[in-house]
Amino acid sequence: MKMNRLADIGQWILERFPLAKVWEDHMTHYYAPKNFNIWYFFGSLALLLLLNQIVTGILLTMNYKPDAHLAFDSVEYIMRDVHWGWLIRYMHSTGASAFFIVIYLHMFRGVMYGSFKQPRELVWIFGMLIFVCLMAEAFMGYLLPWGQMSYWGAQVIISLFSAIPVIGDDLSLWIRGDYVVSDATLNRFFAFHVIAVPLVLIMLVFMHLVALHEVGSNNPDGIEIKKYKDENGVPLDGIPFHPYYTVKDIFGAAVFLLFFATVIFYMPEMNGYFLEHANFIPADPMKTPDHIAPVWYFTPFYAILRAIPDKFAGVVAMAGSIVVLFLLPWLDRNPVKSIRYRSGFYKKALLLFVISFISLGYLGTQPATPTLTLFARFFTAIYFGFFLLMPLYTRWEKTKPVPTRVSPHHEIEDDLPALIEEITVLKPSASEIGDPAFRGAFYNRRPNPDGIMKVLGRFAKRIVESLD
Repeated sequence: MKMNRLADIGQWILERFPLAKVWEDHMTHYYAPKNFNIWYFFGSLALLLLLNQIVTGILLTMNYKPDAHLAFDSVEYIMRDVHWGWLIRYMHSTGASAFFIVIYLHMFRGVMYGSFKQPRELVWIFGMLIFVCLMAEAFMGYLLPWGQMSYWGAQVIISLFSAIPVIGDDLSLWIRGDYVVSDATLNRFFAFHVIAVPLVLIMLVFMHLVALHEVGSNNPDGIEIKKYKDENGVPLDGIPFHPYYTVKDIFGAAVFLLFFATVIFYMPEMNGYFLEHANFIPADPMKTPDHIAPVWYFTPFYAILRAIPDKFAGVVAMAGSIVVLFLLPWLDRNPVKSIRYRSGFYKKALLLFVISFISLGYLGTQPATPTLTLFARFFTAIYFGFFLLMPLYTRWEKTKPVPTRVSPHHEIEDDLPALIEEITVLKPSASEIGDPAFRGAFYNRRPNPDGIMKVLGRFAKRIVESLD
Protein backbone atom coordinates (compact mmCIF):
# COMPACT_ATOMS: atom_id res chain seq x y z
CA MET A 1 0.00 0.00 0.00
CA LYS A 2 2.79 2.41 0.95
CA MET A 3 4.64 1.67 -2.30
CA ASN A 4 1.51 2.42 -4.31
CA ARG A 5 1.13 5.75 -2.52
CA LEU A 6 4.76 6.66 -3.20
CA ALA A 7 4.29 5.74 -6.86
CA ASP A 8 1.16 7.88 -7.05
CA ILE A 9 2.99 10.82 -5.46
CA GLY A 10 5.88 10.38 -7.90
CA GLN A 11 3.51 10.30 -10.86
CA TRP A 12 1.70 13.38 -9.56
CA ILE A 13 5.02 15.28 -9.41
CA LEU A 14 6.12 14.16 -12.88
CA GLU A 15 2.83 15.32 -14.39
CA ARG A 16 3.51 18.82 -13.07
CA PHE A 17 7.32 18.98 -13.26
CA PRO A 18 9.11 17.59 -16.38
CA LEU A 19 11.99 15.96 -14.50
CA ALA A 20 11.86 12.77 -16.60
CA LYS A 21 11.87 14.78 -19.84
CA VAL A 22 14.86 16.86 -18.70
CA TRP A 23 16.73 13.68 -17.78
CA GLU A 24 16.00 12.11 -21.15
CA ASP A 25 16.84 15.22 -23.20
CA HIS A 26 20.15 15.89 -21.49
CA MET A 27 21.30 12.43 -20.38
CA THR A 28 19.77 9.21 -21.73
CA HIS A 29 18.67 10.62 -25.12
CA TYR A 30 21.58 13.02 -25.51
CA TYR A 31 23.94 11.36 -27.98
CA ALA A 32 27.61 12.22 -27.56
CA PRO A 33 30.37 11.20 -29.99
CA LYS A 34 31.65 7.73 -29.27
CA ASN A 35 35.31 8.72 -29.64
CA PHE A 36 35.64 10.92 -26.54
CA ASN A 37 39.07 10.63 -24.91
CA ILE A 38 40.41 11.66 -21.52
CA TRP A 39 40.44 15.35 -22.48
CA TYR A 40 36.63 15.36 -22.45
CA PHE A 41 36.54 14.35 -18.79
CA PHE A 42 37.46 17.76 -17.39
CA GLY A 43 34.06 19.35 -18.08
CA SER A 44 32.29 16.88 -15.79
CA LEU A 45 35.08 17.23 -13.24
CA ALA A 46 34.59 21.01 -13.24
CA LEU A 47 30.94 20.49 -12.24
CA LEU A 48 32.04 18.25 -9.36
CA LEU A 49 34.49 20.88 -8.13
CA LEU A 50 31.86 23.61 -8.44
CA LEU A 51 29.59 21.55 -6.19
CA ASN A 52 32.47 21.08 -3.74
CA GLN A 53 33.10 24.83 -3.60
CA ILE A 54 29.43 25.62 -3.02
CA VAL A 55 28.93 23.04 -0.25
CA THR A 56 32.19 23.78 1.59
CA GLY A 57 31.64 27.52 1.16
CA ILE A 58 28.22 27.31 2.82
CA LEU A 59 29.72 25.35 5.72
CA LEU A 60 32.52 27.89 6.14
CA THR A 61 30.14 30.86 6.27
CA MET A 62 28.43 29.32 9.30
CA ASN A 63 31.47 30.20 11.44
CA TYR A 64 33.20 32.96 9.45
CA LYS A 65 32.95 36.60 10.61
CA PRO A 66 33.16 39.21 7.80
CA ASP A 67 34.71 41.79 10.12
CA ALA A 68 38.19 43.29 9.80
CA HIS A 69 38.84 42.72 13.52
CA LEU A 70 37.45 39.16 13.64
CA ALA A 71 37.95 37.63 10.16
CA PHE A 72 41.43 36.21 10.71
CA ASP A 73 40.54 34.89 14.16
CA SER A 74 37.35 33.30 12.82
CA VAL A 75 39.40 31.39 10.24
CA GLU A 76 41.70 30.21 13.04
CA TYR A 77 38.62 29.21 15.03
CA ILE A 78 37.38 27.17 12.07
CA MET A 79 40.75 25.48 11.74
CA ARG A 80 41.25 24.70 15.44
CA ASP A 81 37.91 24.47 17.24
CA VAL A 82 35.16 23.64 14.74
CA HIS A 83 34.70 19.89 14.29
CA TRP A 84 36.23 18.96 10.94
CA GLY A 85 36.65 22.68 10.26
CA TRP A 86 40.23 22.21 9.10
CA LEU A 87 39.06 19.64 6.56
CA ILE A 88 36.30 21.89 5.22
CA ARG A 89 38.69 24.84 4.91
CA TYR A 90 41.33 22.76 3.11
CA MET A 91 38.70 21.23 0.81
CA HIS A 92 37.66 24.77 -0.13
CA SER A 93 41.16 26.20 -0.60
CA THR A 94 42.51 23.14 -2.41
CA GLY A 95 39.27 22.96 -4.39
CA ALA A 96 39.85 26.50 -5.68
CA SER A 97 43.27 25.61 -7.07
CA ALA A 98 42.02 22.29 -8.43
CA PHE A 99 39.10 24.13 -10.06
CA PHE A 100 41.45 26.40 -12.02
CA ILE A 101 43.71 23.50 -13.01
CA VAL A 102 40.68 21.67 -14.42
CA ILE A 103 39.31 24.81 -16.10
CA TYR A 104 42.64 25.56 -17.78
CA LEU A 105 42.82 21.97 -19.07
CA HIS A 106 39.19 22.19 -20.21
CA MET A 107 39.94 25.42 -22.11
CA PHE A 108 43.10 23.95 -23.63
CA ARG A 109 41.10 20.98 -24.90
CA GLY A 110 38.71 23.44 -26.56
CA VAL A 111 41.61 25.17 -28.31
CA MET A 112 43.27 21.89 -29.28
CA TYR A 113 40.18 20.31 -30.84
CA GLY A 114 38.53 23.48 -32.16
CA SER A 115 35.53 23.39 -29.82
CA PHE A 116 35.16 27.17 -30.21
CA LYS A 117 34.37 27.00 -33.92
CA GLN A 118 31.04 27.07 -35.75
CA PRO A 119 28.45 26.09 -34.53
CA ARG A 120 29.79 26.35 -30.95
CA GLU A 121 30.79 30.01 -30.80
CA LEU A 122 28.17 30.77 -28.15
CA VAL A 123 29.21 27.75 -26.09
CA TRP A 124 32.76 29.17 -26.06
CA ILE A 125 31.54 32.67 -25.15
CA PHE A 126 29.53 31.34 -22.22
CA GLY A 127 32.56 29.32 -21.14
CA MET A 128 34.77 32.40 -21.20
CA LEU A 129 32.20 34.35 -19.17
CA ILE A 130 32.31 31.51 -16.64
CA PHE A 131 36.10 31.87 -16.55
CA VAL A 132 35.87 35.61 -15.87
CA CYS A 133 33.30 35.00 -13.12
CA LEU A 134 35.59 32.39 -11.57
CA MET A 135 38.43 34.91 -11.54
CA ALA A 136 36.21 37.48 -9.83
CA GLU A 137 34.95 34.88 -7.36
CA ALA A 138 38.47 33.71 -6.53
CA PHE A 139 39.80 37.26 -6.15
CA MET A 140 37.05 38.28 -3.76
CA GLY A 141 37.37 35.06 -1.77
CA TYR A 142 41.13 35.59 -1.58
CA LEU A 143 40.61 38.65 0.64
CA LEU A 144 38.36 36.93 3.15
CA PRO A 145 41.04 35.17 5.30
CA TRP A 146 42.37 38.69 6.01
CA GLY A 147 46.00 37.58 6.03
CA GLN A 148 48.96 39.66 4.95
CA MET A 149 48.99 38.50 1.33
CA SER A 150 45.18 38.71 1.09
CA TYR A 151 45.20 42.30 2.28
CA TRP A 152 48.11 43.60 0.22
CA GLY A 153 47.22 41.58 -2.86
CA ALA A 154 43.76 43.15 -2.85
CA GLN A 155 45.29 46.59 -2.28
CA VAL A 156 47.54 46.24 -5.33
CA ILE A 157 44.92 44.74 -7.66
CA ILE A 158 42.21 47.25 -6.77
CA SER A 159 44.65 50.14 -7.25
CA LEU A 160 45.09 49.03 -10.87
CA PHE A 161 41.60 50.28 -11.66
CA SER A 162 42.79 53.81 -10.87
CA ALA A 163 44.85 53.66 -14.09
CA ILE A 164 41.64 53.85 -16.14
CA PRO A 165 41.27 57.42 -17.46
CA VAL A 166 38.54 59.68 -16.08
CA ILE A 167 36.67 57.08 -13.97
CA GLY A 168 39.63 55.18 -12.54
CA ASP A 169 39.89 56.84 -9.14
CA ASP A 170 36.16 56.81 -8.51
CA LEU A 171 35.93 53.18 -9.61
CA SER A 172 38.71 52.12 -7.23
CA LEU A 173 37.05 54.01 -4.40
CA TRP A 174 33.71 52.34 -5.14
CA ILE A 175 35.26 48.85 -5.22
CA ARG A 176 37.05 49.38 -1.91
CA GLY A 177 34.23 51.30 -0.24
CA ASP A 178 36.99 53.33 1.44
CA TYR A 179 40.27 55.02 0.60
CA VAL A 180 42.16 51.91 1.64
CA VAL A 181 41.24 48.22 1.92
CA SER A 182 39.22 48.12 5.11
CA ASP A 183 36.20 46.60 6.83
CA ALA A 184 33.91 48.05 4.14
CA THR A 185 35.94 46.25 1.46
CA LEU A 186 35.78 42.99 3.36
CA ASN A 187 32.00 43.19 3.77
CA ARG A 188 31.24 43.92 0.14
CA PHE A 189 33.69 41.27 -1.08
CA PHE A 190 32.02 38.77 1.25
CA ALA A 191 28.60 39.65 -0.17
CA PHE A 192 29.81 39.31 -3.75
CA HIS A 193 31.75 36.11 -3.04
CA VAL A 194 28.93 34.34 -1.21
CA ILE A 195 25.81 35.57 -3.01
CA ALA A 196 26.13 37.71 -6.14
CA VAL A 197 28.88 36.05 -8.18
CA PRO A 198 27.80 32.44 -7.42
CA LEU A 199 24.29 33.21 -8.69
CA VAL A 200 25.71 34.59 -11.94
CA LEU A 201 28.10 31.65 -12.16
CA ILE A 202 25.36 29.04 -11.78
CA MET A 203 23.24 30.82 -14.39
CA LEU A 204 26.17 30.87 -16.85
CA VAL A 205 26.92 27.18 -16.25
CA PHE A 206 23.27 26.38 -17.02
CA MET A 207 23.39 28.46 -20.22
CA HIS A 208 26.73 26.86 -21.19
CA LEU A 209 25.26 23.34 -20.88
CA VAL A 210 21.99 24.20 -22.64
CA ALA A 211 23.88 25.78 -25.55
CA LEU A 212 26.21 22.76 -25.72
CA HIS A 213 23.38 20.25 -25.81
CA GLU A 214 21.57 22.27 -28.46
CA VAL A 215 24.43 22.10 -30.99
CA GLY A 216 26.00 18.86 -29.72
CA SER A 217 29.42 18.05 -28.35
CA ASN A 218 32.59 18.32 -30.37
CA ASN A 219 34.97 15.34 -30.58
CA PRO A 220 38.70 14.69 -31.11
CA ASP A 221 38.15 14.38 -34.87
CA GLY A 222 36.22 17.65 -35.09
CA ILE A 223 33.41 15.97 -37.05
CA GLU A 224 29.73 16.84 -36.70
CA ILE A 225 28.05 13.53 -35.85
CA LYS A 226 24.58 14.96 -36.52
CA LYS A 227 25.25 14.79 -40.27
CA TYR A 228 24.85 11.00 -40.34
CA LYS A 229 21.79 9.54 -38.61
CA ASP A 230 19.81 6.33 -38.82
CA GLU A 231 16.12 6.01 -39.65
CA ASN A 232 15.23 6.95 -36.03
CA GLY A 233 17.25 10.15 -36.11
CA VAL A 234 20.01 8.75 -33.88
CA PRO A 235 23.58 9.76 -34.87
CA LEU A 236 25.45 6.76 -36.24
CA ASP A 237 28.63 7.80 -34.44
CA GLY A 238 26.92 8.71 -31.16
CA ILE A 239 26.13 6.87 -27.95
CA PRO A 240 23.84 7.96 -25.07
CA PHE A 241 25.68 10.11 -22.55
CA HIS A 242 24.04 8.05 -19.81
CA PRO A 243 25.04 5.40 -18.89
CA TYR A 244 28.20 5.23 -21.03
CA TYR A 245 29.93 8.48 -20.19
CA THR A 246 28.41 8.95 -16.74
CA VAL A 247 29.96 5.65 -15.62
CA LYS A 248 33.28 6.60 -17.21
CA ASP A 249 33.17 10.03 -15.52
CA ILE A 250 32.38 8.48 -12.14
CA PHE A 251 35.44 6.27 -12.44
CA GLY A 252 37.54 9.28 -13.46
CA ALA A 253 36.18 11.29 -10.54
CA ALA A 254 37.16 8.48 -8.15
CA VAL A 255 40.73 8.56 -9.47
CA PHE A 256 40.82 12.35 -9.20
CA LEU A 257 39.53 12.24 -5.62
CA LEU A 258 42.48 10.04 -4.64
CA PHE A 259 44.89 12.77 -5.73
CA PHE A 260 42.62 15.48 -4.28
CA ALA A 261 42.57 13.75 -0.88
CA THR A 262 46.34 13.28 -0.98
CA VAL A 263 46.84 17.03 -1.38
CA ILE A 264 44.29 17.88 1.32
CA PHE A 265 45.76 15.54 3.93
CA TYR A 266 49.47 15.79 3.17
CA MET A 267 50.24 19.05 1.37
CA PRO A 268 47.29 21.51 1.53
CA GLU A 269 49.58 24.56 1.29
CA MET A 270 51.44 23.03 -1.71
CA ASN A 271 54.66 24.75 -0.63
CA GLY A 272 52.97 28.16 -0.53
CA TYR A 273 51.28 28.02 -3.94
CA PHE A 274 47.78 26.98 -2.78
CA LEU A 275 47.98 28.77 0.59
CA GLU A 276 50.70 31.41 0.81
CA HIS A 277 52.89 31.43 3.91
CA ALA A 278 52.27 35.15 4.43
CA ASN A 279 48.54 34.50 4.66
CA PHE A 280 49.03 32.74 7.99
CA ILE A 281 49.97 36.17 9.41
CA PRO A 282 47.15 38.62 10.30
CA ALA A 283 46.76 41.57 7.92
CA ASP A 284 48.86 44.56 8.96
CA PRO A 285 48.18 47.80 7.04
CA MET A 286 51.42 49.25 8.44
CA LYS A 287 53.75 46.48 7.17
CA THR A 288 54.10 45.71 3.46
CA PRO A 289 55.37 42.22 2.50
CA ASP A 290 58.69 42.11 0.64
CA HIS A 291 57.11 40.49 -2.42
CA ILE A 292 53.42 40.84 -3.24
CA ALA A 293 52.07 38.30 -5.70
CA PRO A 294 48.57 36.95 -6.38
CA VAL A 295 47.67 33.31 -5.99
CA TRP A 296 49.16 31.06 -8.68
CA TYR A 297 46.20 30.90 -11.08
CA PHE A 298 46.37 34.69 -11.62
CA THR A 299 50.14 34.86 -12.08
CA PRO A 300 50.25 34.52 -15.93
CA PHE A 301 48.13 37.65 -16.27
CA TYR A 302 49.98 39.37 -13.44
CA ALA A 303 53.27 38.73 -15.25
CA ILE A 304 51.84 40.36 -18.40
CA LEU A 305 50.82 43.36 -16.29
CA ARG A 306 54.32 43.76 -14.85
CA ALA A 307 56.01 43.23 -18.22
CA ILE A 308 54.65 46.56 -19.49
CA PRO A 309 56.49 49.60 -18.06
CA ASP A 310 53.48 51.93 -18.22
CA LYS A 311 50.76 51.29 -15.62
CA PHE A 312 47.79 52.00 -17.89
CA ALA A 313 49.30 50.05 -20.79
CA GLY A 314 49.95 47.15 -18.41
CA VAL A 315 46.32 47.11 -17.31
CA VAL A 316 45.21 47.19 -20.96
CA ALA A 317 47.56 44.32 -21.81
CA MET A 318 46.33 42.25 -18.85
CA ALA A 319 42.70 42.84 -19.82
CA GLY A 320 43.54 42.21 -23.48
CA SER A 321 45.08 38.82 -22.63
CA ILE A 322 41.62 37.72 -21.49
CA VAL A 323 39.55 39.58 -24.09
CA VAL A 324 41.52 37.99 -26.92
CA LEU A 325 40.27 34.59 -25.75
CA PHE A 326 36.69 35.74 -26.43
CA LEU A 327 37.68 36.53 -30.03
CA LEU A 328 39.18 33.11 -30.74
CA PRO A 329 36.21 31.82 -32.84
CA TRP A 330 36.80 34.67 -35.31
CA LEU A 331 40.61 34.75 -35.23
CA ASP A 332 41.07 31.15 -36.38
CA ARG A 333 40.26 31.17 -40.12
CA ASN A 334 40.92 27.49 -40.80
CA PRO A 335 37.76 25.36 -41.22
CA VAL A 336 39.48 22.25 -39.79
CA LYS A 337 38.71 21.89 -36.10
CA SER A 338 40.88 19.14 -34.66
CA ILE A 339 44.62 19.43 -34.13
CA ARG A 340 44.87 15.89 -35.53
CA TYR A 341 44.40 17.27 -39.02
CA ARG A 342 46.01 20.70 -38.61
CA SER A 343 49.42 21.61 -39.99
CA GLY A 344 52.70 21.16 -38.16
CA PHE A 345 53.07 24.95 -38.00
CA TYR A 346 49.85 25.28 -35.99
CA LYS A 347 50.98 22.52 -33.62
CA LYS A 348 54.27 24.31 -33.04
CA ALA A 349 52.44 27.60 -32.47
CA LEU A 350 50.15 25.96 -29.92
CA LEU A 351 53.14 24.40 -28.17
CA LEU A 352 54.84 27.81 -27.96
CA PHE A 353 51.65 29.28 -26.53
CA VAL A 354 51.52 26.62 -23.81
CA ILE A 355 55.19 27.20 -22.96
CA SER A 356 54.64 30.96 -22.78
CA PHE A 357 51.58 30.60 -20.54
CA ILE A 358 53.36 28.28 -18.09
CA SER A 359 56.46 30.48 -18.12
CA LEU A 360 54.42 33.61 -17.44
CA GLY A 361 52.75 31.78 -14.57
CA TYR A 362 56.15 31.05 -13.04
CA LEU A 363 57.49 34.57 -13.65
CA GLY A 364 54.42 36.03 -11.95
CA THR A 365 55.41 34.31 -8.71
CA GLN A 366 58.95 35.77 -8.75
CA PRO A 367 60.22 39.25 -7.83
CA ALA A 368 60.35 41.61 -10.82
CA THR A 369 64.10 41.73 -11.53
CA PRO A 370 65.33 43.32 -14.80
CA THR A 371 66.27 39.90 -16.25
CA LEU A 372 62.95 38.26 -15.37
CA THR A 373 61.10 41.29 -16.74
CA LEU A 374 62.82 40.79 -20.11
CA PHE A 375 61.74 37.15 -20.10
CA ALA A 376 58.19 38.22 -19.20
CA ARG A 377 58.11 40.61 -22.18
CA PHE A 378 59.40 37.87 -24.48
CA PHE A 379 56.74 35.37 -23.39
CA THR A 380 54.06 38.09 -23.46
CA ALA A 381 54.92 38.70 -27.12
CA ILE A 382 54.56 34.96 -27.83
CA TYR A 383 51.23 34.86 -25.95
CA PHE A 384 49.70 37.69 -27.98
CA GLY A 385 51.43 36.59 -31.19
CA PHE A 386 49.64 33.23 -31.06
CA PHE A 387 46.27 35.00 -31.20
CA LEU A 388 46.91 38.19 -33.19
CA LEU A 389 48.82 36.41 -35.98
CA MET A 390 46.27 33.60 -36.12
CA PRO A 391 44.22 35.14 -38.99
CA LEU A 392 47.36 34.95 -41.14
CA TYR A 393 48.93 31.57 -40.39
CA THR A 394 45.63 29.70 -40.07
CA ARG A 395 44.35 30.99 -43.41
CA TRP A 396 47.24 29.53 -45.39
CA GLU A 397 48.17 26.40 -43.42
CA LYS A 398 48.07 23.06 -45.18
CA THR A 399 45.84 20.55 -43.41
CA LYS A 400 45.36 16.80 -43.65
CA PRO A 401 42.16 15.27 -45.12
CA VAL A 402 39.40 15.12 -42.51
CA PRO A 403 37.39 11.86 -42.44
CA THR A 404 33.64 12.02 -42.91
CA ARG A 405 32.95 9.75 -39.93
CA VAL A 406 34.62 9.59 -36.54
CA SER A 407 37.58 7.23 -36.49
CA PRO A 408 38.52 4.99 -33.57
CA HIS A 409 41.90 6.47 -32.68
CA HIS A 410 44.32 4.52 -30.56
CA GLU A 411 44.50 6.11 -27.10
CA ILE A 412 47.11 5.67 -24.41
CA GLU A 413 44.60 4.04 -22.05
CA ASP A 414 44.31 1.17 -24.55
CA ASP A 415 48.00 0.41 -24.00
CA LEU A 416 47.85 0.65 -20.21
CA PRO A 417 48.02 -3.10 -19.34
CA ALA A 418 50.94 -3.70 -21.73
CA LEU A 419 52.58 -0.50 -20.51
CA ILE A 420 52.50 -1.67 -16.90
CA GLU A 421 54.08 -4.98 -17.93
CA GLU A 422 56.86 -3.14 -19.75
CA ILE A 423 57.84 -0.63 -17.07
CA THR A 424 57.74 -3.17 -14.23
CA VAL A 425 59.29 -6.56 -13.61
CA LEU A 426 58.23 -9.48 -11.45
CA LYS A 427 60.80 -10.71 -8.94
CA PRO A 428 60.46 -13.62 -6.51
CA SER A 429 59.62 -12.53 -3.00
CA ALA A 430 62.50 -12.68 -0.53
CA SER A 431 60.15 -13.34 2.36
CA GLU A 432 61.03 -16.29 4.57
CA ILE A 433 57.61 -16.39 6.16
CA GLY A 434 55.33 -19.37 5.53
CA ASP A 435 55.68 -22.93 4.29
CA PRO A 436 58.90 -23.43 2.25
CA ALA A 437 56.84 -25.17 -0.44
CA PHE A 438 55.00 -21.91 -1.21
CA ARG A 439 57.82 -19.37 -0.92
CA GLY A 440 58.69 -19.49 -4.61
CA ALA A 441 55.07 -18.72 -5.58
CA PHE A 442 55.16 -15.14 -4.24
CA TYR A 443 56.38 -12.29 -6.45
CA ASN A 444 56.79 -8.54 -6.07
CA ARG A 445 56.28 -6.15 -8.98
CA ARG A 446 59.13 -3.65 -9.11
CA PRO A 447 60.15 -0.83 -11.50
CA ASN A 448 62.10 -1.86 -14.59
CA PRO A 449 64.60 0.94 -15.45
CA ASP A 450 65.23 -0.35 -18.99
CA GLY A 451 61.53 -0.58 -19.72
CA ILE A 452 60.89 2.90 -18.36
CA MET A 453 63.62 4.38 -20.58
CA LYS A 454 62.20 2.63 -23.66
CA VAL A 455 58.69 3.92 -22.95
CA LEU A 456 59.96 7.48 -22.40
CA GLY A 457 61.94 7.27 -25.63
CA ARG A 458 58.88 6.17 -27.62
CA PHE A 459 56.77 8.87 -26.00
CA ALA A 460 59.32 11.57 -26.88
CA LYS A 461 59.47 10.26 -30.45
CA ARG A 462 55.68 10.43 -30.76
CA ILE A 463 55.67 14.05 -29.54
CA VAL A 464 58.31 15.01 -32.14
CA GLU A 465 56.41 13.21 -34.90
CA SER A 466 53.15 14.96 -33.94
CA LEU A 467 54.79 18.34 -34.54
CA ASP A 468 55.84 17.46 -38.14
